[in-house]
Formats: sequence, structure tokens, C-alpha cells
Amino acid sequence: MLAGDKENNRVVTVNKDQPIFDFKIKDHVELATSLGLVDYERAAKISGKGTWIYTNLGARLEWALINFFIDQHLKDNYEFLLLPHLLNYESGMTAGQFPKFEEDVFWLENESPKKFLLPTAETALINVHRNEILSLNDLPRKYFSYTPCYRKEAGSYRSEERGMIRGYQFNKVEMVQFTAPEDSDDAFLELMVKAESLMRMLGLHYQVSKLAAGDISFAMARTFDIEVWLPSIGIYKEVSSVSNSRSFQARRGMIRYRTEEGKIDYCHTLNGSGLATSRLLPAILEQNQMADGSVKIPEVLVPYMGGIEYLKKVK
Repeated sequence: MLAGDKENNRVVTVNKDQPIFDFKIKDHVELATSLGLVDYERAAKISGKGTWIYTNLGARLEWALINFFIDQHLKDNYEFLLLPHLLNYESGMTAGQFPKFEEDVFWLENESPKKFLLPTAETALINVHRNEILSLNDLPRKYFSYTPCYRKEAGSYRSEERGMIRGYQFNKVEMVQFTAPEDSDDAFLELMVKAESLMRMLGLHYQVSKLAAGDISFAMARTFDIEVWLPSIGIYKEVSSVSNSRSFQARRGMIRYRTEEGKIDYCHTLNGSGLATSRLLPAILEQNQMADGSVKIPEVLVPYMGGIEYLKKVK
């Protein structure tokens, strides 16, 4: 692990060169609006800032991304779970989000016991085997889930975080593994390869950063981020975070397994986004934009879009 804070993060992989345009580019907000993909004004009317409505081909593109990810994970023999969105306090404690980040989630008032809206599917997935003892033959357990994610902390609203870059609700497909301790490093590599392969199949320019100790969640021992390039603002934004908690979450949640010798030991838990869509869709729009204002849809998504290859301006 690298010492220090965020400034000590190190780029370890870069996929493709940054796209070069011979015309004045648009940002994803202008593209999404002109192409009739997203309605920000009506979302603000019915909900408030930090929200949006996917419309027409925008809704189909978002759903295409989700279904593409689901198909890829099923192909790799991960088990698909659809999870509750309301979780109890113990789930937040096991995942390592509580007590430190209790104020970053949406709590239901007048609920007893207390419940909150899941900030990521990982929070629920990690708790699937809470207070259980698994057989060694059951490991590794590989799960994934699609959920909306609800986060109160979504709100700095800096200039580069307009549109869909940061919001109170966004979609994500999440992967989790439960392994024996000696297998967790290999599982980490597998999750990284899977998340990166999705990015490469989408044909996007991105980089992978190894996070320094000071930039890693205190529940995690190791984290790599996959960051996609947004040409309009000239910066990278995280679309996947792959982490190994080792036995930290398992100890909190009493997630154990029986060794070959019959002893009880703690599992290792790992998670990885596969992938978050709210920054992928802006990256697709910006990286694949054409001089006439249209956007080329990634080839792997065309079958999910009913054969549509380009997003074109609304007449």
C-alpha cells in the first residue's frame, strides 16, 4: 500500500489515448439535452437538485449499460441477487460505513428499528452471510446485484460535478466475493480484470489508480479505482472502485467458514463496481460525440439498443 493521502495515489494503467477532436466539443449536459436523453428541469421540479430523468433513448442507453453488465457477470458465473433497498443499522456497521458515515445516508423517520436507504449494493451484499459459518466448499461465493444507490453526501456541486456526475440517486451494478484468506489476493485481481474488461469493451479512455493509504476507506486494506476521462472538463472521474477488506468486515459481521481442519476462521470480503453508470453515460456522450452533434453508441451496446448505432439530435 502506498503511504500518504490522495496526492500519493499512483496511476498504474492507462487504456487508449485521450480522444482528439477537430471541432468544438460539448459537455454531457448539452449533449444529453439536445439529444433528448435527459430532462434536468422536470427532475428538479418533482424532486430537487442532484436528480435527473432519463428520457427516451437516454433511458434505453442507461438500461442497455445495466443489462450489458448483468449479462457479462452471469457469463462469469456470478450469482445475481436483487436486494432490499432498506437496511438495518447492523448492515451499516458490518460494511464499515457506520458509525463514521451515519450522516451520509438517508434514514427513514419514525422507523423502529432504524432503517436507511442503501448507499451501494455492497452494503447489502456484504451482509448476506452475516452471522453465518460457511463450508470451505462453499467458497468462494461470488455475487452481483443491480440497485439504485442513494447518497446524501452527493452535494458539493462544484462546476465539474454538474449534470449526472454527482447526484443523490444513481444506478450501479456491484460485485462481491467471500473467500478464504489465502484466496483473496487472487479474487482481487479477478475483480479488477472484470471491471477493466467492461471498460475496454465499451471502448472508453480510462486510467487505473492505486490508492494511497490516506485515500482508502478505513474498512479496506487495498483499493484500486478505475477513472474515466471526461473531455469537456479535462479530468478523470471514478466509475469503479475495487477493494479488499480482508477480514475487517467479516469480523464485524461474524462471517466465518470452517477450515479443512475443522477450525472456524473469518472469511475475506471483496467488492468491486461493475460498473456505476451515472459517470459512464456522460463519458460515452463526450468521448463518442461527432461534429454534427450526434453520438456513436459503443458497439457492444448496439444489440441492447435495438440496433441503433447513433444518438441523433431531436428535431
